[in-house]
Order: sequence, then structure tokens, then C-alpha cells
Amino acid sequence: MRILLAEDVHMVRDAFVALLDLQPDFEVVAKTERGDTVVPAALDHRPDVAILDANLPGIDGLAAARLLRRHLPQCRTVIITASQPNGLLARCLNEGVSGLVLKVASAECLTQAVRGVAAGLRVIDSQIALNEFEHQTAGPLSPREIDVLRYTSKGNSVKEIAEVLFLSTGTVRNYLTSINSKLNARTKVDAVLIAQDAGWID
Repeated sequence: MRILLAEDVHMVRDAFVALLDLQPDFEVVAKTERGDTVVPAALDHRPDVAILDANLPGIDGLAAARLLRRHLPQCRTVIITASQPNGLLARCLNEGVSGLVLKVASAECLTQAVRGVAAGLRVIDSQIALNEFEHQTAGPLSPREIDVLRYTSKGNSVKEIAEVLFLSTGTVRNYLTSINSKLNARTKVDAVLIAQDAGWID
């Protein structure tokens, strides 16, 4: 299996190459440190799978994946990322990325992802999928803010919410202020409507 690797940190790139070269069926045929050199390298070396860091100089990994899909559609892409920004999974799916793996994942996780995407599968790191689901479930609000807003939607007063959640009334008011700020809501009624429309509360 022919592999292209795009990673801008030299030590990390060398470590990935060493890891991939341990696999008897893998061959790293090209490596680059910039997103804008991914497509030229791929056209020169015709890899089966491209492993792209999400944050590359020049253009980022997702933009490189988009161009790669246009110019060499038979090449599958795996995005590797050190962080889990909200919306990353959705962006990857929209760009036709086949795999998404955290850099802190095990070596076995990465090699399985490469083999999986080469076989035509879509492989998503379970931790990224879980974090994305949790973000979609609660949006920008914390679990405690969701609790406060849920009781607010039922007509409970600040005092009643404080008693039920074992908080001070001042803390409840602080949560309501934070909720309004995060949701860009003018009032707590607006916040409730926004959260209900988004499906964060019933």
C-alpha cells in the first residue's frame, strides 16, 4: 500500500514514517510538510492513501484533501489531528475525508484506519465521534447550564432552581447570565426558545 504523509513537525513526521514502515504492506512513497504541496506530490507518486495533518502551513489538511479528491479521486485520505475543534468531523465528512484519527491514538489505531480507508471504509476515531455528539447534544452549554435552563423552561423561579440543584440563588443567576451570553439571547425566555429549537432541551 502506497502512502503519502503530510506533517509539518519534522520529529513527528519522522516518527510516523518509522511507524508506517514497520508494516510489511505499507510503503511511504512521499512525505511533505506543507498542504499546498500535497497534490503535486500525490500526482508524482500516486499513493493509495494520504495521511494529512489537519493543521498544515500553506493550506490546511482539509483544503488539501478537497484538492486531492478533485485531482486524484482514487486516493483515500486520513486526517490526523492533535486537537478536537468543534465541527471538525462534519467538515471532514463534507470534504469526503475517509478517516479521522487523533495523534494521541495508538499506533494500531492509525494502521487500522489506513487499512480500513484503503478497503473503502470510513474510519472515525471513537473519541472524536463522542465529543462531536456531546457538543451537538448540549451545544455550547455546560451540563449544569442545561439543568438550569431546563428548569427555567418549566417556569421554576431562581429560588426554586437553586433549591432543586442545591445551589445559591446568586450562582443560578450567574448561570443564567452565562447562558444568555453564550446563546446571544436577550432574555431567559429567548434562551429557552433557542435551546428548544436546537434540541438541547425538551
